[in-house]
Amino acid sequence: MGLFAIRDYRRLFSAQVIALFGTGLATVALGLLAYELAGPRAGAVLATALTIKMVAYVVVAPLAAAYVDRLPRRWFLTILDVVRALVVIALPFVTEVWHIYVLIGVLQTASAAFTPTFQAVIPDIVTKEADYTRALSASQVAYTMESLLSPVLAAVALTFMSFNLLFLGTSVGFAVSALLVLSTRIPNARPSSHTKAWDRAVAGIRTFAATPSLRGVMALNLVVAAVGSIVVVNTVNYVRDVLGGAQSDVAWVLAASGTGTLLVALVLPRVLDRVADRFVMLIGAAVLLFAVGAAVTMSAVSIAASLPTGVIWAAVGGGMALIVTPTGRVLRRAVDPTAIPEVFAAQFSLSHLAWLVTYPIAGWVATHAGFTTTWTVLAGLAAIGAVTALAVWPRDEKVEAGGRTAAAVQPRIRKAEAGAVVASARTEVATREAAEAAEGTLAAGQCACVRPV
Repeated sequence: MGLFAIRDYRRLFSAQVIALFGTGLATVALGLLAYELAGPRAGAVLATALTIKMVAYVVVAPLAAAYVDRLPRRWFLTILDVVRALVVIALPFVTEVWHIYVLIGVLQTASAAFTPTFQAVIPDIVTKEADYTRALSASQVAYTMESLLSPVLAAVALTFMSFNLLFLGTSVGFAVSALLVLSTRIPNARPSSHTKAWDRAVAGIRTFAATPSLRGVMALNLVVAAVGSIVVVNTVNYVRDVLGGAQSDVAWVLAASGTGTLLVALVLPRVLDRVADRFVMLIGAAVLLFAVGAAVTMSAVSIAASLPTGVIWAAVGGGMALIVTPTGRVLRRAVDPTAIPEVFAAQFSLSHLAWLVTYPIAGWVATHAGFTTTWTVLAGLAAIGAVTALAVWPRDEKVEAGGRTAAAVQPRIRKAEAGAVVASARTEVATREAAEAAEGTLAAGQCACVRPV
């Protein structure tokens, strides 16, 4: 049975795609709203709003994971979608910067509870490893299509309407997503093995700290956040103030990043069938380091041109896809099924903790020190993350927190089976030799008995 033949997955995927397209429109609109209210300080305003988002993600996600096994997940996800729809519809009416901060806080608190819960549902619905790998890739393609097509749609829409109307599209997307989730059969979470709420909240983080592959994922989160924050935070001001572009040009440059992600996401499932997750993710880190190095060089020598900017942004999108797409596979293999919600929530929080560090740098430092200095600092953080991942994630992993990795287990199983076969053969030979010796002794004894005196 194919992946999209699974009814419940098909509906959840549709809900994800629709909500993401709405979110993509809101992302473009939020940047333009910040520019309208703050002008040259739009980067700082956007960085503050995104920092609020990251704080909510870091704090709320583990708490949601601690209590999700006590809640009906279908209704929980539906209610969170409705909350997000109501908040977004209020954004066009803000007149002060602090209004943005308050609404973003409420919106992202709901998203912080929604996303890890949604991610943890997928392994319960798609149980086969091959199908789950393709589900992860499909999810990445969905994020990519949002990154690619939402800015394009926004660019087209902005030619004949105000950006405030883009928030309406986001609200409709969340409402439709709520209806699709409500129509899906979602199993409730397995009861956690931890009885105390605090233990459940921190269990996933402890698992990350104890597991080599997950420590590598933590380090790569920093690489993704350091380079990705340049695209998310600095694109508006860079395109408008350095390149001299219009509102629609902002959307097209963001679409270039989405193009890079899309191209990688389309070919990655077949690659992951043959190549280890660790290798693919480290290649992604190398691509991101190359991209941020090119961005620093471009800014330092004052190359203000759309083509190199688009190429660099596309490389950033591709590098991020190489790291983000296999992450779910690494998480799923590292833990027992009962711990999947905890570890997904931990990854959600820890990855956004990295963004919490890099967003303020991208926004506030760029406002006061310029793009070259800011991107150099972010390049340094990305290099630290890549080197750390290479050091803490060994090529041959022995033991994981929730069991053994397939790469480590299978050779040992084959070796043990071979040893058992050899031992069995040796035992059979020894038994046969002993029997023959006994028969020989008995025959000799019989001969001695009949021999005349």
